[in-house]
Amino acid sequence: MVQASDVLLILVAIIFPPAAAAFITGCSCDLLINILLTVLGYLPGHIHAFWLIYRKMKAEERYGRGGFVYVGNGQYQPLASGQLPYAAPQANYGATQM
Repeated sequence: MVQASDVLLILVAIIFPPAAAAFITGCSCDLLINILLTVLGYLPGHIHAFWLIYRKMKAEERYGRGGFVYVGNGQYQPLASGQLPYAAPQANYGATQM
C-alpha cells in the first residue's frame, strides 16, 4: 500500500533525486552513488532513487512501518524486539531493577 510519505518521496525524487536518496539512506554510500549518477545523467539518478524508494516500500510491507533499519545497498534489517531505531543503548548508571 502506498503511504503519503512514499508519494512525497516520489515527488522529491522527480524534482531532485539525491534529496530523496538522502531522506531514505541518510549520509551513506548510496547517497554518493545517487549524486554521481545524477551528475552523469539525470535519468540514471532517477532510476536509482526510484529503486531505493521501491526497496523501502518492500521493507515496510515485510517488517511493518518503522520496524526496520537501513543497512546499505538497498537492504533492510528488522529491528530486534524492543529496539528503537537509531537509539543509543540505555545506561543504568548504577541503578538496578528488582
